[in-house]
Amino acid sequence: MASDGPRDVVILGSTGSIGTQAIDLVERNPGRFRVSGLSAAGGRVGLLAEQAWRLRVRTVAVAREDVVPQLRKDLSERYGNGEPLPEILAGADAATQLAASECHTVLNGITGSIGLAPTLAALEAGRTLALANKESLIVGGPLVKALAKPGQIIPVDSEHAALFQALASGTRSDVRKLVVTASGGPFRGRTKEELANVAPADALAHPTWAMGPVITINSATLVNKGLEVIEAHLLYDIPFERIEVVVHPQSYVHSMVEFTDGSTIAQATPPDMRGPIAIGLGWPERVPDAAPAFDWSKASSWEFFPLDNDAFPSVGLARHVGELAGTAPAVFNAANEECVDAFLNGALPFNGIMETVTKVVAEHGSPRTGTPLTVADVLEAETWARARARELTQAQKTQHTLRTTQTTTAEAGA
Repeated sequence: MASDGPRDVVILGSTGSIGTQAIDLVERNPGRFRVSGLSAAGGRVGLLAEQAWRLRVRTVAVAREDVVPQLRKDLSERYGNGEPLPEILAGADAATQLAASECHTVLNGITGSIGLAPTLAALEAGRTLALANKESLIVGGPLVKALAKPGQIIPVDSEHAALFQALASGTRSDVRKLVVTASGGPFRGRTKEELANVAPADALAHPTWAMGPVITINSATLVNKGLEVIEAHLLYDIPFERIEVVVHPQSYVHSMVEFTDGSTIAQATPPDMRGPIAIGLGWPERVPDAAPAFDWSKASSWEFFPLDNDAFPSVGLARHVGELAGTAPAVFNAANEECVDAFLNGALPFNGIMETVTKVVAEHGSPRTGTPLTVADVLEAETWARARARELTQAQKTQHTLRTTQTTTAEAGA
């Protein structure tokens, strides 16, 4: 452990899956880490107040201004004896303000492209960025890379934490290929036709990981893996044609690096996000017992299968938008988020998610070249993509209703 005391950490998205596991890690290692600030959207105010009280943070940020009275009340009930309450930041920019505050490391565990502004703020302030919010890198790739100094971003995705560690085994010029593993999700082995009528409950039943609904659906469509391919390209400057996806149902090997001499270095642990979180918060030191290790006294089988690009076209589409660059990745991500929401609400079939996203990407076309990407460009592209995805979804829903009505009328007439 470093001799200069605990490392001050800010956790963005503290009430989500990444945030709660990060707090578990911090509380088990009080000599290594100290949390100075927490942010959350505002849907779980009681939990946010409980976390702030347990960790005695300086600042709490919440995106929803309407929950501030309840947050202050919940904090007051926990703090006593005249102990001052933490500072409260509220509003759409609260997490961004917190990301620039005084600390060593910012863990960005926010879900979605709203994490872009906090990512940029943390980098600009010179903080080490433990990045679990892959969307901010994907939609704002050039912006993020322009601000990031070498070694300033530590990836927290299990796949990219694995690549990060495996790449330490050789020089970048010796890398032949990055191999990103995928569990295959709940629908591994099914054909495109067999996926036509799957229900949201089926798609939310991930066989390996416990995650939020958006990420879980993205794992079912393998959009999550497509986003990780783009992220790997941006993080490690490896061309898309040298980034491969392999299905590994057990999720023991989190990713691999193949070197030019034929050696492949794999990073493996039982499925548990506390390991990658510990890498993000503690690097270059490792945190003892951050996550479970393998029990080598028990037999186990590890399988690897090629990706079925026909059933899961999302990875190929992600490569395409990654190569287009500019605002194309933002369009892909935003359209997908809208389609996932439509699927969860019964307004779009499972295969309709990628069919609609593909249409939106095609309509967006090739981004303009010759001018640097700006945050305004990203936001404008996202707004357009969301609106267009909703229009296409509504049109498909209307057509489905019309066909159903016609079929019912025909059957009644027969």
